[in-house]
Amino acid sequence: MPLVDGGLAWFKACRPVQGFEPRLTADLGRRWPGLVTHVLAFDEERRWLLTADAGQPIEWSTEVLPRWLEMLPRYAELQIGEAARTADHLAHGVPDLRLETLDQRFEELVATDLPMEPDELRALRAFAPRFSAACMELAARHPVSTLQHDDLHGRSVHDDRGTLRVLDWGDAGIGHPLFSMVRLDLSLGETKGAPGRDRWFPRLRDAYLEPWGPSAPDLRGAFDLAQGLGRIVHTFTWLRHRTAMPAASRPDFDRLFAGVLRGALAAAVDLGV
Repeated sequence: MPLVDGGLAWFKACRPVQGFEPRLTADLGRRWPGLVTHVLAFDEERRWLLTADAGQPIEWSTEVLPRWLEMLPRYAELQIGEAARTADHLAHGVPDLRLETLDQRFEELVATDLPMEPDELRALRAFAPRFSAACMELAARHPVSTLQHDDLHGRSVHDDRGTLRVLDWGDAGIGHPLFSMVRLDLSLGETKGAPGRDRWFPRLRDAYLEPWGPSAPDLRGAFDLAQGLGRIVHTFTWLRHRTAMPAASRPDFDRLFAGVLRGALAAAVDLGV
């Protein structure tokens, strides 16, 4: 954390599983300088990233709700703009989570020795046909693939002297944009509970959907489908990290992963196993 021209800079050495993050962050910083952290330097081969300090995380509170309502449309605009660059992102290692790839990802998930009870795993495996159908339904309703952060929450958005910046793109993938709001929804429920979630999330949803155009009200059905489906898709990122880590590190990881998987199973039941 050295001083740079009187300010702070942050160095990040990314693990191989997140090796795409330095280049991706630098590319986004050039195209979206008012939204993404400012990159001072990066080394793609070494997976090193040096960024200017981006201030403090905005977290969650009633007082910062207007900041979230300000940031989410700008994040959606980034996604709309980056849709034309999906091939380039994929070529540089950003994970492929497009809807047409998700059946295979689901098969990989349920073929893994997951930290679930046998009956839970059987129930998740039984969801395969409905999962495939839900992916096709979402593709029909809103056929878009673009960059999605997949870890958007109160500590990945910082206030840099009045400018809101999105950090930590190491969990990002190329997939359906509406999945971005899954992690946001989960974090809101974790920090504010169900009453806070019910009060805040509809406003956050509407702010996010607005840049998608005049059809945004019609997207609410697609949005609701994406939130349930996205809970399962979110486990694929967790599985990617689990697969890449040493076996000795997995027990601690699995204690958290088990909760994510049970949340995904609950979402599967809601979608209709």
